[in-house]
Amino acid sequence: MTAAASVRVAVAGLCASMALAACGSNDNAGSPEATVSGSAAAVDCGQAAGQVLASGSSAQANAMSLWTNAFMAACPKADINYKASSSGEGITAFTQGTVAFAGSDTPLSPSEVAASKQACPGGRGIDLPMVGGPIVMGYNLPGIDNLILDAPTAAKIFNGKITMWNDPAIAGLNPGVSLPSQAIQSFHRSDDSGTTQNFSLYLGKAAPGQWPYPPGKPWPAPGGQAAAGSSGVAAQVKQAAGSIGYFELSYASSQSIPTVRLATGAGTPVEATPASASKAIAQAKPAGTGSDLALTLDYATKAEGAYPLVLITYEMVCDTGNAKPTLPTVKAFLTYTASPAGQDILTKASYAPIPDSVITEVRKTIETLS
Repeated sequence: MTAAASVRVAVAGLCASMALAACGSNDNAGSPEATVSGSAAAVDCGQAAGQVLASGSSAQANAMSLWTNAFMAACPKADINYKASSSGEGITAFTQGTVAFAGSDTPLSPSEVAASKQACPGGRGIDLPMVGGPIVMGYNLPGIDNLILDAPTAAKIFNGKITMWNDPAIAGLNPGVSLPSQAIQSFHRSDDSGTTQNFSLYLGKAAPGQWPYPPGKPWPAPGGQAAAGSSGVAAQVKQAAGSIGYFELSYASSQSIPTVRLATGAGTPVEATPASASKAIAQAKPAGTGSDLALTLDYATKAEGAYPLVLITYEMVCDTGNAKPTLPTVKAFLTYTASPAGQDILTKASYAPIPDSVITEVRKTIETLS
């Protein structure tokens, strides 16, 4: 079997495991092979060759699978080896210099930037926003596939103040829905997670009176049960009746887990979709300086159709001081992920492309990496 054929098989398996209808939709020539071939045709390999190690955010794991398969189909001399672990582990690996780039769902902190200088001789680590997406609250309530929550109620669920599904606060948001007299099992991440940090930021900004915990990668609140990675939380929710947890939309889509619609103060509760997430991300404000392109999200937006519980996954790379053997492959790969073809493929896995005004700057910055 040829290398390209092996990649097509891998993508076909990915599509099957994720239940991505778009992999074989009418909009994409009807087959995984056509999807990959179209993406691979847009790749400029340049001098890409050899293995590149990367790790970090599990939020972008499904996007990274699509990207790496398409890239390696076009560039058979290159091997992108991305380990989906957690944002915290990715940042540690990057600052220690054991990976060429890392994915994180939160930007580098000042102390992490300082640490990155050891891995980036003459330079520093920078944040390149590459993929966005909704964080959903997935739940398991047989017979109920349309559940609405607001931020204060969600905060009370995840800090253990609301313990039953038929609590008046939940019932008031869902008139006409027969909620069971059943205990709530809430699940959160056991590992240091950018998804956790963004979820906590959302609750803190949108429900400050109910969520007093400082946001961070470790889970901050009492109660609930823990599972490793977004995949672990999703798996627990999938199998445990009465449960609820938070993870990226792609995990809910792939496992047919129903998700909460958010009452944000807009006229209509907002469903988590790539389009509604992109609408919220478009309101983000620049937070980085120089070549760092970190953004500040508005988690409390009440804009119509904007889903505020979102995250942005950044690829973290040295601005200068990148290892010479891997730099050509890193630049070629990141150039592809930031390209129109690389961004377009995100919607096939329920992710949100980065808005044009931001991704244009990302492309310019990748060109300057050295």
